[in-house]
Amino acid sequence: MKIALAQLRVIPGHPDENTKKMLEMIREAKSNSAHLIIFPEMSIPGYLLGDTWEQTAFIKDCEECGQDIIEASKDMAIIFGNVAVDWNKKNTDGRPRKFNALFTAYHGKLVAPDNMPYPFVIKTLMPNYREFDDTRHFYSLKQLAEEKNVNVNDLISPVRLDINGKMYSIGGFLCEDGWSDNYNYAPIDFLKEKGVDFFVNISSSPYTIGKNKKRSMIFSKEAKDNGAPLIYVNNTGIQNNGKTIYTFDGSSTVYSSNGYPVVRMEKYVEGINYVELEEINNMPEAKWQSKPEIANIFNSLKYGVQSFLNDIHMNKVVIGVSGGIDSAVAAALYTHILGAENVLLVNMPSVFNSETTKGLAHKLAENLGCHYMIMPIQESVDHTIKQLETIPVTSMKDNSVQNLKVSSFVAENIQARDRSARILAGIAAAFGGGFTCNANKAETTVGYSTLYGDQAGFLCALADLWKFQVYDLARYMNTEVYGREVIPQATIDIVPSAELSSAQNVDEGKGDPIKYPYHDYLFRSFVERWEKATPADIIRWYRDGMLEEKLGCEKGIVKKYFPTHKDFIEDLERWWKQFTGMAVAKRIQAPPIIAVSRRAYGFDHREAQNGVYYTRQYRRIKEELLK
Repeated sequence: MKIALAQLRVIPGHPDENTKKMLEMIREAKSNSAHLIIFPEMSIPGYLLGDTWEQTAFIKDCEECGQDIIEASKDMAIIFGNVAVDWNKKNTDGRPRKFNALFTAYHGKLVAPDNMPYPFVIKTLMPNYREFDDTRHFYSLKQLAEEKNVNVNDLISPVRLDINGKMYSIGGFLCEDGWSDNYNYAPIDFLKEKGVDFFVNISSSPYTIGKNKKRSMIFSKEAKDNGAPLIYVNNTGIQNNGKTIYTFDGSSTVYSSNGYPVVRMEKYVEGINYVELEEINNMPEAKWQSKPEIANIFNSLKYGVQSFLNDIHMNKVVIGVSGGIDSAVAAALYTHILGAENVLLVNMPSVFNSETTKGLAHKLAENLGCHYMIMPIQESVDHTIKQLETIPVTSMKDNSVQNLKVSSFVAENIQARDRSARILAGIAAAFGGGFTCNANKAETTVGYSTLYGDQAGFLCALADLWKFQVYDLARYMNTEVYGREVIPQATIDIVPSAELSSAQNVDEGKGDPIKYPYHDYLFRSFVERWEKATPADIIRWYRDGMLEEKLGCEKGIVKKYFPTHKDFIEDLERWWKQFTGMAVAKRIQAPPIIAVSRRAYGFDHREAQNGVYYTRQYRRIKEELLK
């Protein structure tokens, strides 16, 4: 049997375009004498659609598109993912019952699994964590089994296809059904009991750091333990749930019954790969050169930004460059994607910006060959402050008059807003593009940004990268992407600083209040640990002398920054207050971000504006340490 793996670039919410491309791939596979073509999970509608799943007209359109695929199976078998509906039954939300389903079509009609009550395979395990929200919209096979008062393993069953006079038993299952470690049963084990010639897992699985390695370990083991080849087909493209944008890298893979990956399709590339079923176990293990994690991050960001720009039909960007590392990395990334002729870098100095950083911004633009302009802000900032302090505020109750006083802190925010809301927004409109937000994840975590100022922009490409990863990305782009120093080494070496006051003079070594070698790791524990850390955990680890080990930061750094218990506690409370307070409101209003980590802001990290809270355990240990 010749099998075609169709690594489709799925366009979420556009079943017409997906179906058109699927039919093209079907024709190509037929011309190459394939007997079976396999498409990813939810290949017709897309997967991350939000509450589009509640639109009846959209669901019916997906059904019609699915019928087009079924009709195309007259002389070749097709496995594909789509939404399935039982219009006579209700879901738990009272709407028509929907399933996340795997369809098998042959000879122009559906081929039903042996024991399923419907002519399709129903997803059993419903992910309801991170970016996934399956239980909100779909009815699982487990729920169906309970409703029918039967065991779920009685319903899980293979599909049987007669191809060229030979009967094949295919164990089809969907995405999460293969990730059964944290569930009380594994659908693939039930399939094995029914007798399977090979397994097919169709997925819509976004890229995040370390995920491919874990998946390969799981599927290798499942293929080996069950003694049958396993074919994994994933999609490419980007999908989102509003705030958070995910890249889908494909990486479709064939595993032999020995557990070896023997075929792996290229990441982020739509296409078809062919494999002869009977040859899989004779194929050598496919070896791939291991890449540093920062290379995978770069590829995900590049693909995500490029795809997002294409989706919103934007081909020009404006980037505010300060001479610092974040804006330099953003400039290098967008220039690589769009070309220097479509990127305009803008330096907006005030009296607090040093000649050093102004020179580095100019050098960056020169190295990249972008458009460049300098737009000083001091005059407009002074004018704004003067207006605020001299224009009277009149009480309409008693006609009393007062004047506002602009503090140094407010003056800092006025600078940031002047740069973004006035200058970058105006330049972007005139240039015919959008302007970027260059925030990193540490700043986003504690709201170290100005609303409608440096937090503004159409996209924040770096907001899922900690500061140390931004530096890694800078070095990687210099050495591997450009092959020369486009981001000046001095930008990498200089102290990070917003340069909004004399207290942040980089020439005097003064910078941001965030001590990145420590705070990157502290903040990461708030967000990315599966069991998220709170001050109670942090202070307990600190008391027990294991904080650096738990956080993964440099040994000895805590004592270096915080000589006393009081210093340590004040710092912890300062940032926890920010993280759970104003920073939440800022994150809600922040631009969309591209997810690469194990937990990204947006829908992946679901928040409520509850304010700061310290547990009893924290307060007890704090009292103990301060005695």
